[in-house]
Amino acid sequence: MKRLFLSLFAVSLCITFVTCGQKTADPVYYHNPVVRADAPDPSVIRAEDGTFYLYATGGNYSIYSSQNMVDWQKVGEVFNDSNFPKEVRNNRKATLWAPEIRCINGKYVIFYTMWFGTEWLSAIGYAVADSPTGPFTDKGILIDSKPINVEQSIDQFYYEDAGKAYLFWGSFRNIYAVELDVTPDVNIAIKPETMIQIGGTAYEGSNIWKRGDYYYMFASTGNFAGGAKSTYRTVVLRSKNVLGPYVDKKGVSMLDNGFELILDRNDNFAGPGHNAGIIEDDAGQTWMYYHAYQLSNLGLHRQSMLDKVLWDDEGWPYIEMRTPSDSAIVPVIKNSCLHK
Repeated sequence: MKRLFLSLFAVSLCITFVTCGQKTADPVYYHNPVVRADAPDPSVIRAEDGTFYLYATGGNYSIYSSQNMVDWQKVGEVFNDSNFPKEVRNNRKATLWAPEIRCINGKYVIFYTMWFGTEWLSAIGYAVADSPTGPFTDKGILIDSKPINVEQSIDQFYYEDAGKAYLFWGSFRNIYAVELDVTPDVNIAIKPETMIQIGGTAYEGSNIWKRGDYYYMFASTGNFAGGAKSTYRTVVLRSKNVLGPYVDKKGVSMLDNGFELILDRNDNFAGPGHNAGIIEDDAGQTWMYYHAYQLSNLGLHRQSMLDKVLWDDEGWPYIEMRTPSDSAIVPVIKNSCLHK
């Protein structure tokens, strides 16, 4: 009897003294927004040491870090006076929009949009660093709206598939894709002869996630501006080929502006959109970062948000209730502590 009591006591200790990141009896919740700052167009990557980094439009591309996907702190900016892209038109510097972070051949690559005031004065370039916090070295322009003849050449997304690298881009002037030539030391150039149109005029902020046999094309529709009146929302289509055709549940093509709605406004958040890719936690669950206006705090503009992506029986993704959550159970991250 004494031996049985000691065994039960030992089990009780094991249950009581769990380490950070392990399951507990009661679920732990996080609250949106997860970045309580003006941090739109979030792009997230996980470094080799397990740290997450989020890059956002604002300033010279703000950089935030987190150990658990929900507690973020600002750790720097991508650009400063010494490394800001040198291209200048209309006698002024460009505005930086919609960063896209990737790890390519062991280097951290930030793809950037430069906006010069009109749809025909926009460009996409890239910068490279050995560390996710930099310093980043600008490598120049990849896509220029006039030479490539694509109006509104912004909102880039890098994707690798079957040994090839692609860049997807465009904003309400059709979505395009082009194959890239990427050298081992990460010098990147486009292959103009491979450029094709992927989508119509309903979208911007396109990005791709592969699951099973399908490539899922996420994008945003509507107007990102306007605060409480913003009509921005997140949509999705899918294809069995990375270059499409992408279709909705009814078979309507992305070229014909079809889509499935997965995230729209509610009574607390307006304009949820511009997710820049899906990321997995340590349990293989899929999560989506995006931005939205918090109606009770419009002064912070577009804050960064997080929600879990669910999948229905036919393999289509959706967000629970198809609106932003106020709170939800935290992602599963091994050996991480949460700030209560």
